[in-house]
Amino acid sequence: MTGACSETKTPILSPGRGDIATGTPGARLRRAHAAGKPMVSPLAHDALSARLIERAGFQAFNIGGSSLLAANYALPDLGLAGLGEMAAAMGPVIAAAEIPALVDADDGYGDAKAVVRTVRAIEHMGAGGFLIEDQDRIVKQPEANAARSVATVEAFIAKLKAALDTRLDPDLVVIARTDALGAHGLAEAIHRGEKSLEAGADGVFVAGLKTLDEYRQVGAAFRGGWNAVAVFESPDMPALTPQAFFDLGFSQVVYPAALIQRVVRTIELTLQKMLGLARGDRQALADTLEELSPQGFRAAVDLAGWQAIEARYAEGGERQTG
Repeated sequence: MTGACSETKTPILSPGRGDIATGTPGARLRRAHAAGKPMVSPLAHDALSARLIERAGFQAFNIGGSSLLAANYALPDLGLAGLGEMAAAMGPVIAAAEIPALVDADDGYGDAKAVVRTVRAIEHMGAGGFLIEDQDRIVKQPEANAARSVATVEAFIAKLKAALDTRLDPDLVVIARTDALGAHGLAEAIHRGEKSLEAGADGVFVAGLKTLDEYRQVGAAFRGGWNAVAVFESPDMPALTPQAFFDLGFSQVVYPAALIQRVVRTIELTLQKMLGLARGDRQALADTLEELSPQGFRAAVDLAGWQAIEARYAEGGERQTG
């Protein structure tokens, strides 16, 4: 072609993103998982934390109910929020990073009809995959606390099949989470994981593991597939590295509370110093000046990228580059 149509134009990408990764979010998440090493996944609780996870060099991240609810609504993960509230909070988090997100779909927020609606919403937001669980929503327990009750195997498998049938992209990752350990023991939890894989789930997450023996049994049971483990930092939990978990048979290592709990503590400490400043202590914040990072903050929100777009399209400015 000739004339103006032959001119090569510089594509406008989201500021600071660089080249857009190829493939659907599900396909990109599967590639990250298939790297031959443990996929370490921090949990993003808001858009800024998702962007920082990406900038740090991680290939994927998770969005979990506890941290998302805490950051956006100051609520515990006790089944207090529905799909609408969770989707409203998740959307900006997923959009803030180009790396794929594996999100918490809870129990699907109801029956099979609700599961279908939930999966549609998650896929529409651009998530790479989701976890769906068998924990009883009425008595839901947060973090690593043992579940009080779980749905029957038959009821959970029916909801899992509804989720699998609903996804439009066959690469959208569906992980079956079971909380049966607390209510029925490890053997039942492993059994539910096996039934979930038979039903078509892409992977398994057995929640509530706390001992090395439990890690070993679950790692051996699902070695070679997508086998996720959640690590809560505690003196009561075995201190294993991601590689050690990988050697046991886990392919994904998730740190649900590592970011949000440190964020909360940092804010608490800083606010205490600000109270000192309010009371007349001029040096209350002086010892933390080195902790400030204006450059890091500007880079995280990609101030320079947005300013470049502003300048490019300023009235009377250059509108195209050859």
